[in-house]
Amino acid sequence: MNTQNPKKDTKPKITERRRFLTIMAQSVGLSALGGIVWTGYVEEAKASPLLLRPPGALKESDFLRTCIKCGQCAEACPYDTLLMAKPGDGLPMGTPYFIARDIPCYMCTDIPCVPVCPTGALDEDSVSSVVEGKKVLDINKAKMGIAVVDHESCVAYWGIQCDACYRACPILGDAITIEFLRNERTGKHAKLVPVVHADYCTGCGLCEHACVTEKAAIFVLPRDVALGKAGDYYVKGWDVKDQERIKQRNLEELETKTERSEKKPQDYLNMDEELFNE
Repeated sequence: MNTQNPKKDTKPKITERRRFLTIMAQSVGLSALGGIVWTGYVEEAKASPLLLRPPGALKESDFLRTCIKCGQCAEACPYDTLLMAKPGDGLPMGTPYFIARDIPCYMCTDIPCVPVCPTGALDEDSVSSVVEGKKVLDINKAKMGIAVVDHESCVAYWGIQCDACYRACPILGDAITIEFLRNERTGKHAKLVPVVHADYCTGCGLCEHACVTEKAAIFVLPRDVALGKAGDYYVKGWDVKDQERIKQRNLEELETKTERSEKKPQDYLNMDEELFNE
């Protein structure tokens, strides 16, 4: 029979008051931390209007809702072009992007980053064509962005011969062409300048990567930023989609109605004879 006394518990007892204060301190700390993280995320999400996404990416708002930040597209890229945004990058965390000046998209014909996407955030149909009744991947249909030339810093616009961006373009002669301009400074020579064509440019960034100036004189911007928006009142007469779009709108929204518009033109044009006598 064990007659020894059991060991006394030497741990200090936690009173209800101390437990309450500890829980309160932890709650305040977690709330502050959550607020900091959330504020940082919101600021990062707002600070990314010039972000370049992988081929086939949905519209940015839809992309952010669809992408699960799994990183499979970045793993599939053979050139390490795609990066995954980290805290502090100033970008929506965990989403794929690329910096054309550092490592552009090398326009892989099999587009390995797109088919591995499990949610459709990278839409395979948008970078596919139908050939002989079969759907095949077509990287030339990618719309990652549009290259923009800064005429002030492009040495070709100074009159110095340079076609680095033109030679680097994978859609040679279509996305970028070289055109002649009169050199107003000398009055004798021609400038051979690069011109970007939005219908063909994929936004791969190979031109930006190849640019010889210290800060690239040609750079890729998201299409919405580069092209802007003319507004619903302007219609491309040759664009079937534009014509259909304007037909679907309520014409009353586009009409300006005044008291004069209710009259016939001959009525209000001839209503003031004194005006013509003056």
